[in-house]
Amino acid sequence: MVEIWRGERLESLHHGHAVICDASGAVVESWGNPGAVIYPRSSCKMIQALPLLESGAGAGLSTERLALACASHQGGRGHVEAVERWLADMGLGEASLRCGAHEPADREERNRLICTGDSACQLHNNCSGKHAGFVMLNRHLGGDAEYVAPDHPVQRAVRATFEEVTGEDSPGYGIDGCSAPNFACTVAGLGRAMAAFACATEGGDRRQQAMVRLRDAMMLHPEMVAGEGRACTELMRAMRGAAAIKTGADAVFVAILPRQKLGIALKIADGGTRGAEAAIVALLARAGVLDAGHPAALKRLGGPQTNWRGKVTGETRLAAGFPG
Repeated sequence: MVEIWRGERLESLHHGHAVICDASGAVVESWGNPGAVIYPRSSCKMIQALPLLESGAGAGLSTERLALACASHQGGRGHVEAVERWLADMGLGEASLRCGAHEPADREERNRLICTGDSACQLHNNCSGKHAGFVMLNRHLGGDAEYVAPDHPVQRAVRATFEEVTGEDSPGYGIDGCSAPNFACTVAGLGRAMAAFACATEGGDRRQQAMVRLRDAMMLHPEMVAGEGRACTELMRAMRGAAAIKTGADAVFVAILPRQKLGIALKIADGGTRGAEAAIVALLARAGVLDAGHPAALKRLGGPQTNWRGKVTGETRLAAGFPG
């Protein structure tokens, strides 16, 4: 799919799989193997958040909190404080989370922790918003505190919803970085789920209404979905409400295109983020929702690569035949 050039020589290649699905859930275009079974990782967070709304547990949530439920955020001060307030409104604190702690990717917050001697906590975890949503759903379902257990009512609800929207029985799960189970599906199944989000209407059933709220919240708060400098945030800003997009670890990327009623899913086989970001830019530009000349697009595909002194060293290009 993607080529990395240094000077006049092809240096690296990124192979992968991608699909575009329409309103019926059918694959209308594909590259690689649409039936490849993958872990969607964090690209499916909007699916994982559906039970929160469908159950009624998250009925009064703000759009900011809905975006956080779908987020892989940077752990910036705004992200941390927003999740902390959400938990406080439930009468809970950071200890109720089960995502684990890691240093924030946000540079300012990381520097603040270093300078103050404070330690990173679970609020800094990029999945803390998703987990706050799990905690809220768990309060509604009455489960025990270990809501990440695969047989817990929260995760059983997530799996049932995941299988319904992908149209597939999941062959199993792996444990994600945040300790929650991540259910496997095909690339086509993931694209089918994104198409369902794209086609959902406010006048539809409970699931469609939940899908609309989540996808619109992502587009309204791109800074909450990821953070400054991140592809999800920068590209959604560039598209100005034309698409909701979400990356996942190990080079998964999805897109929801409400105006075109299309869903996109892709996986770069080697797990390289640069390949996934270049591929999603290509597909979004081809769909007409992203200007390929926008700085956020050129940063990931077609623009010059430079070294630490600003010298141009090469570029990222599309391979012949992709996306056609």
